[in-house]
Amino acid sequence: MNKWKCISGCGACCNLDPESRPDLDAYLNPDQLAIYMSMVGNDGWCVNFNKADRDCNIYTDRPDFCRVQADTFQAMFGIEPADLDDFAIDCCHQQIEDVYGDRSLELLKFDREVGIIS
Repeated sequence: MNKWKCISGCGACCNLDPESRPDLDAYLNPDQLAIYMSMVGNDGWCVNFNKADRDCNIYTDRPDFCRVQADTFQAMFGIEPADLDDFAIDCCHQQIEDVYGDRSLELLKFDREVGIIS
């Protein structure tokens, strides 16, 4: 079983463009949705994303919907804790591919880190 891991210097999840995520209201409650929308910059990236360093300026204080943890994913998506790794790996893989491309260094690094490729 592969284990999900966030890779540093990626930030694909910080691409918040609501047009690429039309089902936000299906898994975010109204308060979360308002916070989410307030975080979207004009370019679709999170206003808290440091593009130069590719890291989050509010990482320790980021909203719960920005966290990959069992209770958050169970509440938002109905994912059982035992299925979190597989679900998170699939989500991240798709997001990284959508943001950076299917042949990107970010995707290659992620796939190696989570054990999809060696």
